[in-house]
Amino acid sequence: MNSIDHIPQLLALQDQVLASVRQSLVDAGTDELSRTIRDEEGDTIFGIDIAAEKVLIPFCEQWGQSSSFLLMAEGIEPGGRRFGTGEPQFRLIVDPVDGSRGLMHDKRSAWCLAAVATEHGDDTRMEHVVAAAMTELPTTRHGFIDRLWASGNRPSVGQRQNLFNGNVADLKIKPSEHTTLHHGFATVCDYFPGGKAVLARIAERIFHEEMGGWNPEKAEIFCDQYIASGGQLAELILGRDRFVLDIRPLVYRFLSVESSLCSRPYDLCTQMIAKNAGVIVCDPFGEPLNCPLDVTTNIAYAAYANAGLAARLQPIVTAALQAELGTD
Repeated sequence: MNSIDHIPQLLALQDQVLASVRQSLVDAGTDELSRTIRDEEGDTIFGIDIAAEKVLIPFCEQWGQSSSFLLMAEGIEPGGRRFGTGEPQFRLIVDPVDGSRGLMHDKRSAWCLAAVATEHGDDTRMEHVVAAAMTELPTTRHGFIDRLWASGNRPSVGQRQNLFNGNVADLKIKPSEHTTLHHGFATVCDYFPGGKAVLARIAERIFHEEMGGWNPEKAEIFCDQYIASGGQLAELILGRDRFVLDIRPLVYRFLSVESSLCSRPYDLCTQMIAKNAGVIVCDPFGEPLNCPLDVTTNIAYAAYANAGLAARLQPIVTAALQAELGTD
């Protein structure tokens, strides 16, 4: 399967989602866009997600006239939905609106995430992804959007589009080269109530050790709780963030509770773009992030702007997790 052939289709899908979501933001108010439509095994589906769903299925039906594939997506049945005839040639995994909670309140951009993987049935995993693309879904105040994509082992590509005249310019992809967190953005994800005290202790341990203590006279590390895993990766790819740690599944396990409020494979299906740009994406202990490409697996992950920073921070992260969670 020629991975680069899928990029135009992924971008075309995201263009349609972008147009539909932007129109919804203009036509509907926050109360309508933020209302709960469905609570499913994958995630909560809000009003704003419906605008994307209306585009996704017809697009896949059209694509299915020339290809046979399995769609895995937030809001779709857990086993996926087949399009085309015959055995699936590939798996398409999509998060139509990653970052719904910020966008439906018109606070911050969300992202449309999509990736194609070779199909291996229930054994299909992140390592099988051959092409990925992500397109920014802007608030009503934005005049530009970014889009990023990658395929195979090729360098990641970025573009910035002017929403007023349609002009497109190349977007420089350059993750931070800093090997410390000093005066940079670093986040231990702590989005929702539940486990905040544990996560705060872990964050303090990591930052205290990395900086050699806390100087109460200075703000030396900045935190950005961007409620979008794809958005977090984009910040790393574009050099705005240096470190992201999302360990919600480990914390919930430590607290002996079950929760679906975690990143899922569709949230991280564009990790290829980050990796091809030089960002290190792994599990919290430095192992490859190779989860099943489904809609139900809870994922804990770490992402570092570069290999040097990863080499410096990974032992600190591991030690903090062992100290607070007693985990290896």
